[in-house]
Amino acid sequence: MSRHHPDLVLCMKQSGTRVGRLCEKCDGKCPVCDSFVRPTTLVKVCDECSFGKLEDRCIICDGYAVADAYYCFECTRLEKDRDGCPKIINVGGSRTDLHFQRKKEGQR
Repeated sequence: MSRHHPDLVLCMKQSGTRVGRLCEKCDGKCPVCDSFVRPTTLVKVCDECSFGKLEDRCIICDGYAVADAYYCFECTRLEKDRDGCPKIINVGGSRTDLHFQRKKEGQR
């Protein structure tokens, strides 16, 4: 997700022991490069991103999580799985602009 949307901000704190989870829409994606190819290493998220209401939420789109997240083989080989927590902590400028545009037009 972060590869295609440069305005998204990742948490990048030191990873903890909890496994990152993905929703049905994002199931199978690598959280770093959006690849669906050769999932290899289990994603670990930091303690702040894994407790409370965030425990059962997708690390990419914040939907209801149903499956474990995995890094692809290429990101594991390049050691991007050691950069830190891959949870996206903002929704991005384009999604925020779309929300307020729809609200202004009275659609929502």
